[in-house]
Parts: sequence; C-alpha cells; structure tokens
Amino acid sequence: MKDGDKTDYDLLSNFEEKHIKGTADRIIRVLKSLDNSLGGYKISRLEHSLQTASRAKRDGSDEEMIVAALLHDIGDEIAPLNHSELAASVLKPFVSEKTRWIVEKHGLFQTYYYNHHYGQDRNLRDKYMGHPHYKETINFCHKWDQASFDPNYQTIPLEDFIPMVGRIFNREPYKNY
Repeated sequence: MKDGDKTDYDLLSNFEEKHIKGTADRIIRVLKSLDNSLGGYKISRLEHSLQTASRAKRDGSDEEMIVAALLHDIGDEIAPLNHSELAASVLKPFVSEKTRWIVEKHGLFQTYYYNHHYGQDRNLRDKYMGHPHYKETINFCHKWDQASFDPNYQTIPLEDFIPMVGRIFNREPYKNY
C-alpha cells in the first residue's frame, strides 16, 4: 500500500463505493442463509428474525428499529458466541447509537430468560441498570426477541422488509462509526 499513489487509490475508492452500495443486497443474502442454521428450535433463525421484525413493525416502531430487529441475529451463523456484537457492528454506520447499543447488548439481556436453568446469574443485564437504553433493551428482548420462536405466528414476509433494508443501508452514514 505504501507504493500506491492518488490515482491508484482513486481507482480503488471507486470500486469500494460500488461495493458499499451493494451492502443491502449482501445482507439480504446472509439473512436468507439463516433459514438453514441452528437446529433444535421449532423455527429457523430466519423465521425468528422475521418474527422479531414483524413484532417491531406491528408495534409501530420506526424503520431503523424494524431493520435492527430483522438483523439482530445475523451474526449467529459465523459468531455464535458474540453474534449480537457482530450484528451491531454491521448496523453501526447506518443507525443511531441507541439502536446500535440495543442490538449489541441484546445477547446478554436475553440470558435473563435461561441462565438460571444452568445455575448462572440471570440478572447479568443489571450491570447496565441506569444506562439510558437499559429499559428499551429489556423491552426489545421481552416484547420481540424472546417471544419470536412461535411456529404459529403470522410473520410478515421477507420481501416486505427488503425495501427497508435498502433504505437504511443506502442512507448517509452516521458520524458514530
């Protein structure tokens, strides 16, 4: 890289801009791949993601939060131990700090529902008590995430969310990344 000049980097920049514009399409491909991941549940991880987003939409959330709900588990396939941090990193340039934080912390907040079954502390989330987004993250998990494993839920189809994903990932990035 040290031998590159402005012309070289202008050329690369043009390719990178085109690649960035394809982010929404790549995200949809990764999301679709969740249809064949993580066995043992009554629904696929894609269906879980669609249910979470459907609940957010039906609750009147803004488009940014609906897309975040759709993508909150997108990291499960390649980063099961820190999937929420990966999803938050994908979203970070395009969403508010609040939305990023909720997605980043949802994995830890979800342990409230099962840690006690393994002799572990279910209240790990309480270390964030007092944080400005603490209550909203509890609500995200309680109202949408933990409730979205229902094989009988009337899910909104992925096709309805694709334009939203496009709008979020094609807007001007926030300055927080």
